[in-house]
Amino acid sequence: MEAVEAIPNEGTSGENSIRGNRKRSRLNFKKRLKILLLAGVCSILGVLFYIHFWHNHEMGSGPTVPVVDRGPFQKQWSDREVFLLGLGDSITSGFGASPGKSYFYRLLKNPSDEFSEMEGLTLSAVLPNLTSENRSLSGTTSIELLEFSLPKIEEQPAETFGIVVLTTGGNDVIHNYGRTPPREGAMYGATMEEAEPWFKNFEIRLTAILDLVEQKFPGGCDVFLGNIYDPTDGVGDTLNAGLPAWDDGLEVLQRYNQIIKTTCEQRPNVHLVDLHSTFQGHGIHCKKFWKATYRKEDPYYWYFDNLEDPNDRGYDAIRRLYLNKIAEVVPARLSTQQTNAVSKTSVVIQ
Repeated sequence: MEAVEAIPNEGTSGENSIRGNRKRSRLNFKKRLKILLLAGVCSILGVLFYIHFWHNHEMGSGPTVPVVDRGPFQKQWSDREVFLLGLGDSITSGFGASPGKSYFYRLLKNPSDEFSEMEGLTLSAVLPNLTSENRSLSGTTSIELLEFSLPKIEEQPAETFGIVVLTTGGNDVIHNYGRTPPREGAMYGATMEEAEPWFKNFEIRLTAILDLVEQKFPGGCDVFLGNIYDPTDGVGDTLNAGLPAWDDGLEVLQRYNQIIKTTCEQRPNVHLVDLHSTFQGHGIHCKKFWKATYRKEDPYYWYFDNLEDPNDRGYDAIRRLYLNKIAEVVPARLSTQQTNAVSKTSVVIQ
């Protein structure tokens, strides 16, 4: 019998082809869906990453640094009349601080919710005849301090020793936030070339400020001068801080701080309080663990809503810096002056 050749079932072949096409389509759809979902997840994670590391400025809680040595506060420094005077800008006036938590107030008295490690570490505890006055004014530039604020300060009695806490220069640099062309006293946006004569004038002005402060204290004084911190943590990206771009901003700031440092070194009774170094890593990049300024032990933001003033934790840190520097200098200075006074009295009697 002759073999009959099998004829393909065209309907079955067509159905298989359709099924294959549908299967491939479903696989391609699932593949595209997975890619889209992955891209969506990556986008969401990217947004969350950006928000967390660029815009999520958590302030943290608890005590800051540095540690204050309790040793100098275990005994009275002197029974002499001592006058604590606050001068300068909004940092010393306490703008942005909760009631009782400015650094100036905390130098005098512990707030009601003080950290246990800081209880009793105040100037009032070691200087029984301490009086005080805060004559700082928020927004003041170094020009205004010299021309308007200082002339209103009364000269103190010869028996009074002065402790002067001072912050100035920061407003010279940051004003007028790029809203007006840069000028002396409102340098924001200036090039280094434009700012050169203003640097020289600041150096002259700072010397004049300190000369005038000393004249107010014929009985002697020590001045504790803070330098200028940097909310960009050394990056200089003012755009990320909500301000116009400023290419030379970091150099301008560094130049001002160098003038402050050099001036302190030239005067034995003027002492640098290094806010700049202590605040590094607590600005707008505080969360970025890959940066050299990252503070693992306290990666939190120490600035107030306006960026240029500290928050409560920032003021705690400033209080500690000033206390340490004052405790390092003032007890010995008062002791020396008392010894000299006794020696002079003995000479007169003889």
